[in-house]
Amino acid sequence: MTSETQIAPVSKKMLWAGWILSTLPVLMLLMSGIMKLMKPSEVVEGFAKLGWDDRLALGLGIVELACTVLYVIPRTSVVGAILLTGYLGGATATHLRIGDPFIAPIVLGVVLWLGLFLRDARL
Repeated sequence: MTSETQIAPVSKKMLWAGWILSTLPVLMLLMSGIMKLMKPSEVVEGFAKLGWDDRLALGLGIVELACTVLYVIPRTSVVGAILLTGYLGGATATHLRIGDPFIAPIVLGVVLWLGLFLRDARL
């Protein structure tokens, strides 16, 4: 038995607002992922401060970029948002563990879901 559910299209204003809201987390995650691949001294120092081996930067950068690309593609955006939520949850836990401010990954996750909610009629 198949039942077809009709999804109401998103208005142009909501679509634009969603893409504008989605731009900030996407740019921040792309920058962060690329920095992890390039491994400048700031990244190495940051990893040391967080208690992580800097050899993990390459793998984390690849995961971060892959999840961000999935988020940007409309067809896979929900999967990308779920994966990025997990990634940002790990970032929150890491900062919380060492006593650093941990609100930034939480806010980033909320903005990324809000942007997706506004631009995707499935939500």
